[in-house]
Amino acid sequence: MAETTTRNQLLNRWSMLKRERASWFSHWQEISRNLLPRQGRFFIEDRNRGERRHNAIYDSTGTRALRILSAGLMGGATSPARPWFRLKVRDTQLMKAQAVKQWLDDGTGLILAVFQKSNTYRALHSLYNEMGGFGTGADLIVPDYRDVLHHTPLTTGEYCIATDWRGEVCTIYREFQTPVGSLVKEFGMKQVSATVKTLYDRGDLDSWVTVIHAIEPRADRDVTKLDPANMAWSSTYFEHGVNDNQYLRESGFRRFPAICPRWDLLNGDIYGNSPGMEALGDVKQLQHQNLRQGQAIDYQTKPPLQVPLTMKNQPLDTLPGGISYYDPATGAGKGTIQSAWQVNLDLSHLRENMQDVRQRINEAFYTDLFLMLSQIDHTGMTATEVAERHEEKLLMLGPVLERLDNEALAPLVDNAFEMLLQANALPPPPPELHGMELEVEYTSVLAQAQRAVATNGVDRFTSSLGVIAQMKPDVLDKFDSDQWVDAYSDMLGVPPSLITPSDKVALIRQQRAQAQQQAAQLQAAEQASVAARNLGATPTDGGNAASDVMGMFAQGLGQ
Repeated sequence: MAETTTRNQLLNRWSMLKRERASWFSHWQEISRNLLPRQGRFFIEDRNRGERRHNAIYDSTGTRALRILSAGLMGGATSPARPWFRLKVRDTQLMKAQAVKQWLDDGTGLILAVFQKSNTYRALHSLYNEMGGFGTGADLIVPDYRDVLHHTPLTTGEYCIATDWRGEVCTIYREFQTPVGSLVKEFGMKQVSATVKTLYDRGDLDSWVTVIHAIEPRADRDVTKLDPANMAWSSTYFEHGVNDNQYLRESGFRRFPAICPRWDLLNGDIYGNSPGMEALGDVKQLQHQNLRQGQAIDYQTKPPLQVPLTMKNQPLDTLPGGISYYDPATGAGKGTIQSAWQVNLDLSHLRENMQDVRQRINEAFYTDLFLMLSQIDHTGMTATEVAERHEEKLLMLGPVLERLDNEALAPLVDNAFEMLLQANALPPPPPELHGMELEVEYTSVLAQAQRAVATNGVDRFTSSLGVIAQMKPDVLDKFDSDQWVDAYSDMLGVPPSLITPSDKVALIRQQRAQAQQQAAQLQAAEQASVAARNLGATPTDGGNAASDVMGMFAQGLGQ
């Protein structure tokens, strides 16, 4: 296929993807205007612009609720302060092997260290903001020689995505602008266009150049080769609006390098729905009501005045305590200065309605979940009631967390693992893991809280069992304590290093049984020794009990 044809196909698909995305634009722009004025890039020139963008926001309840949502997801699902996932295999017996557990634990630690060193957590926070506001987030993950990986968080409007037959995002195109100096440094002087070379030679390093980056599945490749031209996904950079057939870079990826989670998705849609979309009507109502409340207060504090015609062109001081002079002898200023109409508005009903709207907005963004412990009145509330409320609210967030795990966190961990593997930074795996597929288990606060819901039934069972055991102890024969430890620790996400493996438990119990047996033998020997001493001290005719026994034994031998 000719190079020009390939470039034209990329441009044609970019145009088709933008047409597919066009119906979402007005909705996204409205969300940006009312919730996230600094996010969303709907024109290529919308970058590095510092003018005021919050003119439509008179009440920041929606913006603050979205901030709480993104911070709650950050701390609850991917907290930088604690491990939020671990590697595992599906084979439970294999997971009991100490070498396997150690290698998986080391691999988890390396990936978490990479996330800490790179800009992963800053990118995730931006991703959560985009998901909560616009319904779709996008983030590119590329290898980095210094930090292993580097994230490029994208904002709504500067990219387009497409999905495969399964509805999974597999294609992303983006259009962005970068200064001439940065473009030459990244791609090299030989790869840029003649126009960019001229600007660079002239010293105009800060002129902006439009670049298109296309990542899509590679249809024509040799699967037996691992070079960039035959990787599963193609990656192509080229300048927009340049007539020559020159690419900035042609490469590829083994895995899809973008994570594009959707908050909620209707079958057949490409872009997602969001709490911002659901709450947009309430947010706009609150802005309108706040504006009207301010106008009503202005009418009461500074109402329009009726001034006698004779005082026209006379100075009036309408400030509190101000004095306006007139000459009653000449008739100037006759009459009184008064309000044009009596303004005595009752704002209590408006304020009550505004409070209801604020509550609806907060509920749409799950602020009651993430701030639950600080908002609950603990007076007279038991721990069980708190747990039940927590369980009820977590059930509402469950589908979102499931989609977040599948579309964002699992691909993130997979890409990091792949990059560490390519960099030979992982220790050699034990032989037991050869050919085994690794899985990701989430151990974040939210993941553990959801799993802890399953412990409620176990807790009620063990509590009732303890009560029955006091009356009928043999009921404990039905209780498998080893299985309880394994199942309960899995529900709570307890690190495997804190649980003693079954083979070691068997050895410990065997040693304990041997020690108990030896103690019993020593005790029996001691009791026998005491009995012998007692016999020796018991007098009989002509001797003692011990000598009589020995005599009887000797007599029996003589016979």
